Parts: sequence; structure tokens; C-alpha cells
Amino acid sequence: MMDTCFNCGEFRPDKAIEPGGPYAVCPVCSYKHLFRQLPLFAICGPSGAGKSAIGQMLLANVPGAIVLEGDLLWNEAYNTPGDNYRSFYETWLRLAKNISQSGKPVVLLSAGALPANLEPCVQRRYFTQIHYCALVCDDAVIAARLRQRPEWRNTTAPSFMERNRAFNNWLKANGQKSSPEIMLMDTSTEAPQSTKEKVLRWIGSRLEPT
Repeated sequence: MMDTCFNCGEFRPDKAIEPGGPYAVCPVCSYKHLFRQLPLFAICGPSGAGKSAIGQMLLANVPGAIVLEGDLLWNEAYNTPGDNYRSFYETWLRLAKNISQSGKPVVLLSAGALPANLEPCVQRRYFTQIHYCALVCDDAVIAARLRQRPEWRNTTAPSFMERNRAFNNWLKANGQKSSPEIMLMDTSTEAPQSTKEKVLRWIGSRLEPT
């Protein structure tokens, strides 16, 4: 919707943003489109850290935002680690941008929703800020949770378990050094309800007044 200029009809997601409106300014005809520029909330983390469980608990419980699961749009065409899954996250940001025009920001739960993957996107310019949170836990807890999953999910494959263990440790070592910073929430011993309440407080403290 917003990527096509309402004046000249050109498809240009790379519009300049003027904060005074804010306006998205077409680089072809200079038409200024008034839009809502809201924050985005990105919750990442390895498999087994609790994203899906917390996401289910957040549904319909965040009155000021829309909660969406990143895997809703996933297919193998997006499996491009060489460019940080650029098409996948451009698509998600474009969708979140359009949802934001209803007046509510999006909370996106996606394993790889990291600054390195989101901040370089063309669609990033349409958000005031992206707030990052990572769910992490002890390696032994991740391994135990992955072993408890149904066999069809194939989460006990050694390569899968090692990849998620490494990602978990990378987040713990580097998340708070990242720019923007990734807030870490350890779910090792927390009950899901407790983690949900922490996430709700994190979102609520960063919601911008409408």
C-alpha cells in the first residue's frame, strides 16, 4: 500500500522520511504522504528458549500492540543466510509498517529478528525505533526442551541442537553490546507466566503515546 506513490504511481519503498509529519516523500515526484511512524518490537532467541510459548500467551494480552509469529511467512525461498535473510525481513517490515497505520505497533517473534538483520532493511526507515529483546537460557535447559518436542520436528538432530546452543551463547555474550542493544531475558528457571509479565512490562514501558 504505502510503497506505491499515491501521486505518480511509482513503486518506491526507498522514500525519504521527513519527521515533521511524519511524511514519506517520493523520490520521483516529491509527493509527501502523511503516515504513522510507530516503533516495532522484535523478540528473538534460539529454539527452546520459549518464544512460541510466550507468543501464545501474549496473543490478545497486549492491548497497545499486535503480536505476530515470524514463521507465518516463512518458506524456503527466504532461506538466504548469505544476505541475512534480507527478503524475509523486508517483507516482515513492510507488513508491520502497513499494520502500524491502524495505530498499533507490531510485536514480531522471530528467531533471527536481530539488529544485523533488520536495521539495514529499506523498510526500517518507516519505524521510529526497533526495540530488541532476546529470550535465552542455560544450554542444558535448551537441550532438554528440544528433546521433549515431537519427533516430527526433528529438533534432536545434533546439528540443529548445536546451532541453537551456539546462537544462545552468542546472544548472551554479544546481545547487550549490540547496537541497538538487545535486552536479554533468561527463561531457564522462570515460569512462562513470569516471563510473559516481564515481556509485557518491557513492551508497555516503550510504547509511544498515540
